[in-house]
Amino acid sequence: MTQLHIEGLDRNEHPLDIVERLASLRDWIFDRAETDEMSVAVAGRWSDYHVAFTWIEDVEALHVASAFDLKVPAHRRTEILTLISLVNEQLWVGHFDLWSTDSVVMFRHSLLLTDGAAPTQSQCAMMLKSAVDACERYYQAFQFVLWAGKSARESLDAVLFETEGEA
Repeated sequence: MTQLHIEGLDRNEHPLDIVERLASLRDWIFDRAETDEMSVAVAGRWSDYHVAFTWIEDVEALHVASAFDLKVPAHRRTEILTLISLVNEQLWVGHFDLWSTDSVVMFRHSLLLTDGAAPTQSQCAMMLKSAVDACERYYQAFQFVLWAGKSARESLDAVLFETEGEA
């Protein structure tokens, strides 16, 4: 099998410059300590999220990741992995992983920007929104597995249950 080599075009602007400009315009709290990495703090309903944007030059991708502030103990790992699988079946964009080095659940998604394409502010805002929305939607399911000892299926069913009307 031969290796495919794709050569990208020069960029007029670093993709994270666009994310940084968007964060400034929206008064988001952010930190860009590295050229290719930046984090944005977002207050959610269930938790505060630290959303990391990373530019991956090798594949010309803008990657977004948001980790839950929940450590997965070894004895709940299998059930969490089952929950991640069930949750990922529900998602149209992005996916959840269990980051094995830190034992944390993380939402991830990437935007491919080949041939020098630049992300728009709307695309960057939607990447952030998608990450936070997914975390908000499923955060409690992960808590149910970890803290209440519920099964993956029970936990997912509980968070997907939607009420209608008013009592």
